[in-house]
Formats: sequence, structure tokens, C-alpha cells
Amino acid sequence: MAKSKFEYVRDFEADDTCLPNCWIVVRLDGRNFHRFSEQHEFKKPNDDRALQLMTKCAQTVMQELEDITIAYGQSDEYSFVFKKKSRWFKRRASKFMTHVVSQFSSSYVFYWKDYFKDQQLLYPPGFDGRIVLYPSNQNLKDYLSWRQADCHINNLYNTVFWMLVQRSGLTPVQAQDRLQVNEVTTKKIKLPKEAEEKEVEVTRIRTKVVPLHCDIIGDQFWEEYPEILADDS
Repeated sequence: MAKSKFEYVRDFEADDTCLPNCWIVVRLDGRNFHRFSEQHEFKKPNDDRALQLMTKCAQTVMQELEDITIAYGQSDEYSFVFKKKSRWFKRRASKFMTHVVSQFSSSYVFYWKDYFKDQQLLYPPGFDGRIVLYPSNQNLKDYLSWRQADCHINNLYNTVFWMLVQRSGLTPVQAQDRLQVNEVTTKKIKLPKEAEEKEVEVTRIRTKVVPLHCDIIGDQFWEEYPEILADDS
């Protein structure tokens, strides 16, 4: 590229290099997905088509961006964990975030027809992203545990909420009022087995991306897949 007197404008670019020796987590969330799910007639409380589509998009992202070692998803969000020693795009935060969000969003539109065969895509969905750095393995495990605990809480609430609406004949407002009284107590209830199967995490084993439905809060998962946290993962 030829030099010119206009190159000084590059000095205005902010330095967004991620700190070294930290896990880089890119988390994306659906933008206004409550409205999107209603207009596209998602089944409540969980639509398997939507969950499977999200997982397919995550697999596509992981196949394209090989420095991702594990991804965890629930509902309309997904977290992608890049290797601690990744030098991809010189660890520029903007590159990590834009590549993940754009690849995921385009995959969502591209694969929509494979999962929603009878439902036309009325308008393109939107996803936003953020980046968080975690310096230690325990920090990263606690982050993923937090997201799975959040999944348990939300899934339990939504399951009970829609049972009250669909089977008990309450209006959404009535169901919400009824659950607010015991919200703190309700969040302590252990999820039934069938409800726990609604969360998904995706991990890479060698060059194959494998979707798993399992607990990542306990130690068993990390003992079974030690390569995820390995320095040369």
C-alpha cells in the first residue's frame, strides 16, 4: 500500500488489545428477541427448533474461528471462549467481537430454513456482543458456572410461568403476579431432569465441534475434558 499524507488518521484508532495471558470471552445476545420470538411463533417455554438453530450457529462459528476452545449457550445468548494464549488478530477486541457476531448472525439467517421449515423469516435478527477477560482458569469456570446457573433459574421460572398460562388458564399478568410472591423461594428449587436438558454447551475435540448437554458447574466435566483449559488447547 502506498503511503500518503492522509495516513495520520490511523492515529485516531483506539488501542483495544486484550491483556495477555487472559481467557477472552465473547458473549453475544439476541437483540429484542422477546419480540422476535413472538412474531415468529416460538413454542413456549422452549422451542427446540430455536435452540438447535442457535447450536448450529455456534458450531459454525467454532469451525471458522479455530482459536475458540469452548462455547456455552442458552436461550438467545452464546459465550465463546478463546484460548488464553491466542494471538489471533493480535488480540484486538474489536476483531474478536465483530467476527463472532457477524458469523453467528449470518449463520442464523442462512440456516433458518433448516429448522423452521414452515415458518418464514419475517426480518433479520440482531445480536449484540461484549468482551470480558478472565485471568485464571477458576475465573473462567466460575463465569461458565454463572451462565449455567442463570439458565437453570430462568428455565425453571419460564417453565412454571407458561404452565400457569397454558394449563391453568391464567393471563400472563396473573401468572407473573403469582410467581413474584415466591420468586426467591422458587429460584432455589432443583430443576427437573427434562428441564436441565434445555441448555447446551459446545466444545472442540481436536478438529471436530461436538454439542453436549451436561453439567459444567461441577468438576466432572472439567476432569473429563482437561484439554479445554490446557495452555496448548
